[in-house]
Amino acid sequence: MTIIEHLKELRRRVIICICALCVATVVGFIWYQHSLFGLPTLGEIMRGPYCSLPPHMRVTFGPDEECRLLATRPFEMFMLRLKVGAIVGIVLASPVWLYQIWAFITPGLHKTEKRATFTFVTIAVFLFVAGAVLAYFVLSYGLEMLMGIGDEAQFAALTGQDYFNFFLALLIVFGVSFEVPLIIVMLNLVGVLRYEQLKDKRRYIVVGLFIFAAVMTPGQDPFSMVAMALSLCLLVEIALQICRVNDKRRGRERPEWLDLDDEEASALDTGPGGVDAAQPIAPARPVARPGGIGPKNAAHSWVAPEAGRSSAGGPAGSGGAGAGGVDYSDVL
Repeated sequence: MTIIEHLKELRRRVIICICALCVATVVGFIWYQHSLFGLPTLGEIMRGPYCSLPPHMRVTFGPDEECRLLATRPFEMFMLRLKVGAIVGIVLASPVWLYQIWAFITPGLHKTEKRATFTFVTIAVFLFVAGAVLAYFVLSYGLEMLMGIGDEAQFAALTGQDYFNFFLALLIVFGVSFEVPLIIVMLNLVGVLRYEQLKDKRRYIVVGLFIFAAVMTPGQDPFSMVAMALSLCLLVEIALQICRVNDKRRGRERPEWLDLDDEEASALDTGPGGVDAAQPIAPARPVARPGGIGPKNAAHSWVAPEAGRSSAGGPAGSGGAGAGGVDYSDVL
């Protein structure tokens, strides 16, 4: 395909994704207040953790004392409903836009690359959903702890915008944090990170995960922090074991000379079969005489003549004779 054809295909797939997102957003906007297919409304689902608090920890309004949230601005309820509908629309339309991205990039991938990409995308979606589900169940305990502080002096009357922002932030933080083990495995598969580099640093990893959870949780409540940190520790340990199995399967061992200083010489490998081990000496073989002089040329070999006489019988120093009366005419 030419570059123009690629751009046309990209435009077509982007239009399909936008249409799917718009339709799904409308569905989410309607679902926020009306039940669909017998399911509870989105408002009821999202208010669940807040409404599960004890009655004395929240303010109830109306004659029926139904659990509701406050709205302090005219457009707050509309904008909140639109925001929730858009987020739900992204989730509902994910099969469409994920397929469009997949269909656009797969023609340029090999068979093994397609399989690896599909596997990692599937695992990434599963981990994100698992983190969001865990955040939903943790939220009620975190809210009870946060709103129970100082309840003897004040009532907690949350606005819809504050509560839903906290709710969505917690879900996104948990979902994204659960992708950390997948990143570790990906770095190991491409050869950037090895199990040998991490196996002795588990204590530092655990401390780092607890610090990460304390910073990233929106409410900074201990329950949410501990739940995220323990979940990440478990997932990272699973990732480390996958790295160990992968390194063992490949049979790759880090050479010792990679850990040496630049000015330090590596030790000789003198063990049996080593590169620097002593090697057996081959048996001696006969070497041919130089100049090709062999038995068949024995008649041309010379013998030192008597003093003062050349090999040709002339006086020493006569034509063709060298120093010492040796005749080199045959050599020349």
